[in-house]
Parts: sequence; C-alpha cells; structure tokens
Amino acid sequence: MSDRPALRPATEADVAALVELNNAAYPAVPTMSAEEIGDLLIVADASLVGVDPAEPETPRALLVLVTPGAAYASENYAWFEEREASHLYVDRIVVAEDARNQGWGAALYEAAFAAAADRGLEVVTCEVNLDPPNPGSLRFHHRLGFERVGEQVTKGGTVTVEMLRADADRGDTSGTE
Repeated sequence: MSDRPALRPATEADVAALVELNNAAYPAVPTMSAEEIGDLLIVADASLVGVDPAEPETPRALLVLVTPGAAYASENYAWFEEREASHLYVDRIVVAEDARNQGWGAALYEAAFAAAADRGLEVVTCEVNLDPPNPGSLRFHHRLGFERVGEQVTKGGTVTVEMLRADADRGDTSGTE
C-alpha cells in the first residue's frame, strides 16, 4: 500500500465500499446504510475518497465536506451553522484501519483546507466523539491546529462530541493519520 493516497471524487460505484469502510469505523462515526451514504454524497459539496494508486477502484479513506446553507439535517452541522458564517464542515473523515498513521488523514485534511480556501471560506469545522471516546482522533485534530469551540450531546443523549474549528489558511497539515 502506498504511503499517501491518490484522491478522487467519490462516485455511486463507491457506495457499497464506503458503507463497509464507514461502518468499520463505528463508534468513531455513526453507521450508515447505502441509501444514507448515497444521500450524503448528494448533499455534500465535495466527497473525496483516498485510494492506493495501485488499486484506484478501492476506497481506503473518505472525506465528506458540506458548505454553509446546505439542506442537511445534521445536529452537528446545525450547531456550526448557528455559530460560523464562513465554514467548511467536515461531516466525516474515515481512514481504513490498516491505512491509519500513514498520512492518509493528513492528505484528506490538506484537501479540506484547500477546498475551504478555494471557496473563500474562513474556517474548517468538525466534531470528534468524547463519549464514546475517540482520543486518537482528538490528538490528530489538535496536531492539525483544530481548537475546541464547544461540546454537544447528540443522538438522543447517547453521544457527546467536542466541536472543533481551524483557520482555513492555518498552514501545515503534516500530522500523521
């Protein structure tokens, strides 16, 4: 497997693999059906998959970005919509278990920060689970320059998340994930 992924837009043909990739990351991200992943790809401003250049048809990572004003019924997206006028929301970033700590997450975030700059947006926003805990992701996001801006209980009280933001022009994304 390559150290760094090639990035390409997610397609309908990727949905089955993305369901498997996404659901393998539970509880760091909520599980989703093929229909839900398909709907998310439609509402997203951009959805990128990371692939090993030797296997370009097999997604090993996923990045989903949502811009302000989208018709998207997400508690966390709504939280940022109320507080950030100029943000690019990272709905999810998922990296296959065997691709973690090899720069794949950092490569996806490089793309997210570039997308924010291309759209003239000031910050990149996201959330990371506190309960159930996801300490590795929190460390990764903090290394990339994300700062805590709040906390929220979601999913009917079953999940607590830390709300994070980073300046879109904040520079280096060379953390390792």
